[in-house]
Amino acid sequence: MGINEYFTETAALLQSCAKGNLAPRVDDAIRQITAALKGDRCVLVCGNGGSASDAMHIAGELVGRYLKNRRALKAIALSADPVVLTALGNDYGYEHVFSRQVEALAETGGIFIALSTSGNSPNVVKACAMAKHLCMYTIAITGEGGGKLKDIADILIDVPCGETPRIQEAHLCIYHYICEQVEAALA
Repeated sequence: MGINEYFTETAALLQSCAKGNLAPRVDDAIRQITAALKGDRCVLVCGNGGSASDAMHIAGELVGRYLKNRRALKAIALSADPVVLTALGNDYGYEHVFSRQVEALAETGGIFIALSTSGNSPNVVKACAMAKHLCMYTIAITGEGGGKLKDIADILIDVPCGETPRIQEAHLCIYHYICEQVEAALA
């Protein structure tokens, strides 16, 4: 496959997202995140591998800026601290590296964003369940169907695809749009 075919496949997936029913769920996520941040509540974000990088990207856009200079927004990527991750992994097991942090950092009325292409990552699923238990509003951004996260999250934004790299490409567009709209509402 050449680069042009790659672009065409990615564009086709984004068109499929545009034609699907993701927009109302994305808009709901934007409203919930905006309300939480207006109330000075925190946004916690987590994922594994490429989704861990995406979690850090989201937190960076919110704490820093997306397009506009404005006040810093409370956001933490739970994948960002290697000392905490390795200590929790060693002492409690890898499946608890995010839920333990949620237990420590959760704020009632805050937002928890779970990133998982399958929706089945045990550590992300446990963290989402912990966030829900601690009265955080939960948003899962996944691949098609949402996996186990679909039964836990308040909002499921599931990209209609089963191929990890393509799902992650769509996730980037989704969370960039969310950051842009949240910033516009709060700037």
